[in-house]
Amino acid sequence: MSLPDPEALAATRTLAAWDRGEAIDRNLLPSPADTELAQTRQLRINALRVARGERPVGYKIGFTNRTIWPIYNVHHPIWAPVWNTTLTQLDSTTTECALKKFVQPRLEPEIVFGLRTSPISAAPQAVFEAIDWIAHGFEIVQSPYPDWKFNAAEAIAAQSLHGALLVGPKKRRAEIADTWQAMASISLTLSLDGKQVAQGEASMVLDNPVCALGHLVEQLALIDRQLQAGDVITTGTLTDAQVLSPDQTWRSTIHGAALDGLQLRTR
Repeated sequence: MSLPDPEALAATRTLAAWDRGEAIDRNLLPSPADTELAQTRQLRINALRVARGERPVGYKIGFTNRTIWPIYNVHHPIWAPVWNTTLTQLDSTTTECALKKFVQPRLEPEIVFGLRTSPISAAPQAVFEAIDWIAHGFEIVQSPYPDWKFNAAEAIAAQSLHGALLVGPKKRRAEIADTWQAMASISLTLSLDGKQVAQGEASMVLDNPVCALGHLVEQLALIDRQLQAGDVITTGTLTDAQVLSPDQTWRSTIHGAALDGLQLRTR
């Protein structure tokens, strides 16, 4: 009788914890030894999600904001799919979200791109020309590891901590920026229950959200994959991730671009 594949079992248990909003028991689920093995585990989880009917619709890029690297001890970007089951295109600038399905959820205000075509290269100008629309979004990230303590490999294996993506009103690229360099001038303020709690700048995201997208293009090319027309890409948080609790009201205000801020009420 053959023994079960330990990585297949790890992928199944990781996805089960994600589904239930539960922490991962490191005694039952050993951490991947390196980022390559972590990516393999993430790919196995992706296959499980596809097999049960979910559909990838783009990607999240995490840890593009260098100012948070020392906080979490992760010193390079990570990425994972966004799914049709985790993406919500908002009809307005206000929304609600129930937190019970997430484990240790946090809020990340981000710049989101929708692609018109596949970028022909990772160069910023080529990436910029591939963008169809731009929006402001909230990503809800979560940590199945206690107290948000993990290494880069563990974060990757846990689907790069992606929980949900709430995308605000879309604007055509030309409405937001004439050049890719102009994207770096966007900034935002974030408030909780009427009190400002954080500020962030798009220049913190690998110097420019367009550069963050270019980084993803490069990483996908290493595994013979590429972005496709219609993909939705969220490029990383402009502030540190903010702890979410029920009965909060979060508001973002965008500066330097004609993007709508968002209001999120938690339940």
